[in-house]
Parts: sequence; structure tokens; C-alpha cells
Amino acid sequence: MGKKVIVTGASRGIGFELVKQYALAGHEVVAISRNLSRLEFLKKECSRLNSKSKVHVISFDLVDGDFETDLMPFVSECFDKVDILVNNAGALVVKPFTEISSEELERVYRVNVSSVFKLTQLMMPKFSEEAHVLNISSVGGVQGSVKFPGLTAYSSSKAALVGLTECLAEEYKETSLSFNCLALGAVQTEMLEEAFPGYEAPTSAKEMATYILDFSLTGPQFYNGKILTVSKSTP
Repeated sequence: MGKKVIVTGASRGIGFELVKQYALAGHEVVAISRNLSRLEFLKKECSRLNSKSKVHVISFDLVDGDFETDLMPFVSECFDKVDILVNNAGALVVKPFTEISSEELERVYRVNVSSVFKLTQLMMPKFSEEAHVLNISSVGGVQGSVKFPGLTAYSSSKAALVGLTECLAEEYKETSLSFNCLALGAVQTEMLEEAFPGYEAPTSAKEMATYILDFSLTGPQFYNGKILTVSKSTP
């Protein structure tokens, strides 16, 4: 039976590939991003892959958008219940620590942490009984991992996402909900190119999307409140 899925950051990279794979597998998806033209292209790609695909797209800004007025009514029009929420959207700034402005820091945290907190909070009444909330973090957000200069805002925000995942799993441990976090290593995406120009990652966005899709469906059988590093390289 197809799942009802929400994916943020769906206009490029892993999110784009992930929505396509959900659609191809017969799952129904709400794809969220600011870039409407890319979302429309994504929807056409999904229809090409599966003529019966059900992909709903909404242009929404996770920083400045009104969740209660604009996003949640759209989700409610599409789904009665939600089975999987993939908090994939991410923001990055690559600068020396002393050059990161308060505005840049705030934006990174609002996308990478606050929006996840807010969306998950608002989704609680809509989750199906055994829903899975899957947060996409980074190896750089894992305690004891290799850290890289210029990524203090990004990596620290991803560390906050790790902590949030563990807290949610504990708070809802008496329910059938699952909360997990995948801390990704290097994946060939636009964001990686921004952080490490010229670096060629050993894993493609499509390959990582395949892993994430499978984990979103099967992970709750084995994991809850877990932070799993998914990487075969450094970074």
C-alpha cells in the first residue's frame, strides 16, 4: 500500500531524486521548496516515470512562510494522514567563523533547525499511528566527527538537529511514532559543490535517495531515536 509522504527541499539534489523515487514506487508525495519552476519540472518528471504518480507541489519558504496559513492547509487538502515526513531541506554558509553575520547564522538555523521543529510540531495531529519522521543531518553534526573550517554555522545547526531527533524519540517513546536521523557524508549535490568546490563525492544524489527511501520505509522496524552515519568518505 502506498504511503503518504512529505519531502522538504525537493527542488534539487537528494530531495529532487527522492520525490521521483517515491513517485515511481507508487507513493503519494507533497514536495516542498521555494523554487516553483523546479517543482513543476519535478512533477512532470514524476509523471513521465509513473503516469499514475500523485505528486503535489507547493512553493513555500521555510524561513519566511506562514506555516499555519499557507502550508498546513495545503497539506490537509492533499492528505488526511501522513506516514512519512522527510525533513531534508538545508541551508549552508561557508565562511570563516568571524565573518559569519548574525543574519547568515539565523537563516541557517531557521532552515536547518527551526523549520524542522515547527513543521514536525504542526504535523503531530496529522501523523498516522506508525508514522516515521526522518531528519537529514550531516556527518559534521555528529559529535566526535571530523570538522571542517568555514562550516561552523552549518555543522553546529546539524548537531542541533541530531539532538532534536533524540529528544523527540524520548518524548514520544510511549507511542508508535518513530524519529530517526541520517547523518550524511559527501553526496554529489549543489550544496556539496558550494562547500567543497571541485570535490567529487563517491555517492550520487540518486544513490543516496535510494538509501533514504528504503530507510524511511523499513527503518522503524529496527530503529527509533537513532543517529545513523551514512558515509563512505571524509567529508
